[in-house]
Amino acid sequence: MKKFMMAAVGGTLAGALLSTQVAAPLMAEETKRNETVYQQLDLFGDIFEKIRQDYVEPVDSKKLIEAAINGMLSSLDPHSSYLPPSDYSDMRVQTRGSFGGLGIEVTQEDGFVKVVSPMDGTPAAEAGIKSGDFITAVDGESLMGIPLDQAVDKMRGPVGSDITVTIVREGEQDPFDVTLTRDTIKLTAVKGRHDGDTVILRITTFNDQTFPNLESSIKEQVKEVGGMDKVDGFIVDLRNNPGGLLTQAIKTADAFLDKGEIVSTRGRNPQDSERFNATAGDMADGKPIVVLINGGSASASEIVTGALQDHHRAIVVGTKSFGKGSVQTVMPIQGEGAMRLTTARYYTPSGRSIQSLGIAPDVVVPQPDQPKSEDKAAAEGDNARKMTSEADLKGAITNDSMTEDEKQQAEDERAKAEEAAKRRMEDFQMSYAIDLIKGLSAIAPETKADTASTQKAEAPSADGKSDTQQN
Repeated sequence: MKKFMMAAVGGTLAGALLSTQVAAPLMAEETKRNETVYQQLDLFGDIFEKIRQDYVEPVDSKKLIEAAINGMLSSLDPHSSYLPPSDYSDMRVQTRGSFGGLGIEVTQEDGFVKVVSPMDGTPAAEAGIKSGDFITAVDGESLMGIPLDQAVDKMRGPVGSDITVTIVREGEQDPFDVTLTRDTIKLTAVKGRHDGDTVILRITTFNDQTFPNLESSIKEQVKEVGGMDKVDGFIVDLRNNPGGLLTQAIKTADAFLDKGEIVSTRGRNPQDSERFNATAGDMADGKPIVVLINGGSASASEIVTGALQDHHRAIVVGTKSFGKGSVQTVMPIQGEGAMRLTTARYYTPSGRSIQSLGIAPDVVVPQPDQPKSEDKAAAEGDNARKMTSEADLKGAITNDSMTEDEKQQAEDERAKAEEAAKRRMEDFQMSYAIDLIKGLSAIAPETKADTASTQKAEAPSADGKSDTQQN
């Protein structure tokens, strides 16, 4: 017993000694690190005082400190920034769906202001500004090298005032100017319509109104089509949707999923990781879904797309998305401002991060450039000349094998074909999506019938034997 006690005490003493030997260098290293931080803060204070005292013109101390804070945050990544009280207030208004400006989502790339996407029905969209454009100057003043928030400030102004932005666009040899009139931007988060029996849901942003708008749009369009039994399928149009609230993206994906993971976020600390799962209930009632994306589909749009793609709930059509796979947390700070800080990356259900990679569509369908008015007129003229048939020939005999109802049906089908051709010229990607839905809808009944037949053949009877078992 004495030996045991001594051994135990010896072990305790050795453990204490080892802990002291390990802890001492760590404490010294931490102390040294803190001293370095304090030295750097002293350096900041010295430079701040030098600027206040010796700069060629008087400076505003508050603006100087705000610029320093913003410089610190923006050096981390393109999406971290300081929000002064006015910008923080504007941001909160934007998430509620109404704000003043051009209607354009921008980011910064290599010191240049890059357009993520123009928003539907806004001055930017109407002026023809495209995703991927670079804005190099505002009213002749270069934006090169200035922080993103300052560039955005230059683009803001009173509603009704004009602004000229200089655009650099891939495929265009020279920069060109575009003049816009600032307006009050009122975003309808979801616009529903139907093309024949296909329901189209255009989601422009993810704000507080997105899911309520989505829910009401689905109900309204299904009713107009004549009930869910009549619906061929759904098209979720996320093109040029720059994102928004994570909570709304989760609700939107959940609207079309019955179960499974929607998205997970992983931060610096493992305990901060979160996982979001779908709840029971598919508002599309299992109908085929096509999701449309392009280079302007970012952030929350990519969360929805990734979830539906990974669960094989939708076919993704279009071009590669923007590739913003990070989560920003807005933290209010003293002085009524806020700090937007990148705190996590998000991952699709299959575990992929799309940061800087984007989501590749299942079917790549580029959107052809719209022809100029004179080219369009010429093309329509050519089509008119080419669209001749036997029935157009003078003196052609009639088809006496068709009833009047059959003739009317043929005429209706011809009108639909002409409408589809017109739609392809206006929006090729949407036309492709509609044709795809119709194709999926056409094979769906056969697939369901085959599945039901197979299940019936293999279903066990009450005594546990197969219904097809021979006696």
